[in-house]
Amino acid sequence: MAEMDTTLAQDPVRQFSVFSENRVGRLHDLTGMLAKHNVHIMAMTTLDTTDCAIIRMVVDDPDRARELMAANNFFFTECEVLAIEFADESKLKDVFMAFYAVEMNIHYVFSFISRPRGRCGLVLKVEDLDLAVTALNSRGFKVLTQRDISR
Repeated sequence: MAEMDTTLAQDPVRQFSVFSENRVGRLHDLTGMLAKHNVHIMAMTTLDTTDCAIIRMVVDDPDRARELMAANNFFFTECEVLAIEFADESKLKDVFMAFYAVEMNIHYVFSFISRPRGRCGLVLKVEDLDLAVTALNSRGFKVLTQRDISR
């Protein structure tokens, strides 16, 4: 197993899926609470469903975010996701070619709010993290660990 694979296994990127009622101000409440406690949202997307909104996010301090959301009645789940960084939008097709080449489905994708040095970043939920890392590494893409996205 490559060194980056071991590092990723030891320090995976955590994604929270927060289930929130669809009411004015709830997203503000969540983001305000995290900001007040110096937890930075690095990537985020929302999905509106019939019953609730699902807010998916990657933060720079998952342990603190978990503690804050639990203490403030935000219902959530968490999982490991793949996070990658690349030079610019012209590489997007190459990212997806890496998955196509190994015949892997991507469940969903969302982008980072910002990345250092103007680089692009994506968060992906895929069927097989290990295979995804291998496919991306073989094409020269940087797979991020939680430490890479922490401030």
